[in-house]
Order: sequence, then C-alpha cells, then structure tokens
Amino acid sequence: MRELEEALRDWERYQRIPKEQFLQDRDTQNMVHHAMLLSIQSALDIATDVIAEERLRKPFTYRETFEVLAGEGIIPESLARDLSNLAGFRNVLVHIYWNLDLKQVYAILQHDLTVLRAFSVVMKEHVSESDSADPGGFF
Repeated sequence: MRELEEALRDWERYQRIPKEQFLQDRDTQNMVHHAMLLSIQSALDIATDVIAEERLRKPFTYRETFEVLAGEGIIPESLARDLSNLAGFRNVLVHIYWNLDLKQVYAILQHDLTVLRAFSVVMKEHVSESDSADPGGFF
C-alpha cells in the first residue's frame, strides 16, 4: 500500500505541470509516464495479492484483475471498470510507448487519479476488515 500511496503523491504533484510543458518536454513526459506506470502497477499488485490471499479465481489479464475483485464484492463494479481501463492504459505505456497520444495521456493524468485514490480507500478498508477477522493475513 505504501508504494501506491507514494506513486499517487507523485501523480498528484505532476498534475500541476502545464499542458504545454508536458507536450513539449520529453523528460517531463518520461517522469509522468513512470509515475503513472508505478501507480497503476501498484494497484494491480495489491489486487493480485488480495486474489491470491483469498484464493479467488485467477484472472487471465491485468484488465480482468479488477473484475475478479468486483465479482467478489470487494470493489464496486464502476470502480472495477475504471481500473480495468487504467490497466489497459498501463499496457499501452509498457508495450506501445512509442505511439502514445500525449494529449490523451495528459487527460488521464488530470482526471484518473481519483480512480486510484478510490481503490486505495476501498482496499485499506478491505484489508483492515480482513486483518480483524484474521490477524495473520495480508501485507
């Protein structure tokens, strides 16, 4: 959870970067891409830890990871949809990085932090509930 929180703080700080600076400066783009990748990957890691710990159905893709949590009632369906979209974006960052639409990346930077913050809140609550039921569990 700590890695996610640190990455989200970076993401939040980078939201103050002016659009023109982001669009024109490759170093700024790389910095933002890295923070976004770490944030999304941290959320995926937390989700897969919960899936493994609770012995839930194994997802076949990163996008499906959040659907598994929603199917078990751990996160809301709407949050799972938004997180699945971010997982897809993560795949683009990793595998199609040379063909990014920088305006779309900037829009995600400005608008999707709330999705990951909501996930963090829900997972903290879930882990807290699980820890009180099983003091030896989770992270």
